Amino acid sequence: MRERNVNLFIGTTIIAVRKDGKTAVAGDGQVSLASQTIIKQKAVKIRRLYKDQVVAGFAGGVADAFALFERFEGKLEESHGNLPRAAVQLAKDWRTDKSLRRLEALLVVADAKTLLLISGSGEVIEPDDGIVAVGSGGSFALAAARALARHADLPAREIAREALEIAAEICVFTNKNITIEELTEGR
Repeated sequence: MRERNVNLFIGTTIIAVRKDGKTAVAGDGQVSLASQTIIKQKAVKIRRLYKDQVVAGFAGGVADAFALFERFEGKLEESHGNLPRAAVQLAKDWRTDKSLRRLEALLVVADAKTLLLISGSGEVIEPDDGIVAVGSGGSFALAAARALARHADLPAREIAREALEIAAEICVFTNKNITIEELTEGR
C-alpha cells in the first residue's frame, strides 16, 4: 500500500461542535504552500450540501476535497439525505476505488442530528462527546473545545469559534479568518 503524504493534512483546521440541538462546523481560511508560504488567507473550507441540510469541512488536498464533496453529495442524493448511510458508502468507495484511493483529505460532515469524521482508510467515526477536529491545528482546537464545552456556558457556534481562535494562536498553519456554518435540530 502506498504511504500517505501526511504533509497534505497540515494546511488547515476544521472543528465541529454539537451542543443543545445545534451543530457548528468551523474552519480557518489559511492555505499554505510547501509548509513555508501562506498563499491565501480567506479560503472557505466548509460547504453546505444536500439542500443545505448537511455541512462538510475538509483538511487535506483542496482538489481532492472537492472531488470528495462531489462524490459525497451524490451519496447523499442516493440515500435521500441519510448522512450515516452516505458516509459509509463514501468511505467504502474511497477505500476500494482505485482513483479515489489516491485522494488525500479528511472530511468532517454533519446534519442536524449526526456528526461524523470520514477518512480514506474506511473510517466513519461519530465522536462520543459531539466534538471532532481535523487538520494541523485539530488537536489544539479539539482540546480547547472540550474545555470550553465542559466549563463555559457557550453555544456550539461560540465554542467552535473560540476553539479555532485558540488553535490559530498555537498552530502556524491556522489563521483567524473563520467560516462557520450552523445547523439546528428540528429544522
